[in-house]
Amino acid sequence: MKIWIFTFLAAILIGCNQSNNQNPHILIVTSFGDIEAELYPKQAPKTVAAFLSFIDSGYYNNSSFYRVLLQEGLSTEANTGLIQGGIWKTNDAQYPTVAGIEHEPTSKSELSHTSGTLSIARLSPGTGNTEFFICIGDQTQFDEVVNNDPGYAAFGTVVNGMEIVRKIQLLKQKNQAFLEKIIIKKITRL
Repeated sequence: MKIWIFTFLAAILIGCNQSNNQNPHILIVTSFGDIEAELYPKQAPKTVAAFLSFIDSGYYNNSSFYRVLLQEGLSTEANTGLIQGGIWKTNDAQYPTVAGIEHEPTSKSELSHTSGTLSIARLSPGTGNTEFFICIGDQTQFDEVVNNDPGYAAFGTVVNGMEIVRKIQLLKQKNQAFLEKIIIKKITRL
């Protein structure tokens, strides 16, 4: 009887660990506090794999959030918009050498740009690489739409630290750029 109970409990623990490993968590360590996000490799496998490889390569060490979009009064939340970061403003030599990620539109991933969503910034599909943004408030205009707009590649969501995201969003800015660097000390896997 004891062996059966032990086997049953071991199977439950293994099952719990496997489900946690399916969606890795990352920690974005900033000068204003930490932001924890869950990534969705099943829905956006190429994007998540690339983002994790950038983390493992140390690309985000001493990087920054540099862009902000503040849209007041567009939702029931006080402010909506996004903050964008990556290595573009802090590692200009490395940035252009990083290959683009094959675009995974929301029509395929079935993810949506709701509040807290992490997504890859890009100029055109397939050009996105190390630069990412976090949605503040629902930003479904970034999803793929019917008129052949490919949208952006959502790949994760903030699970802890949206108050830090909102604090960063409200820092001084001009023309969608922060006036001072918002340092990302590092991004790590949890």
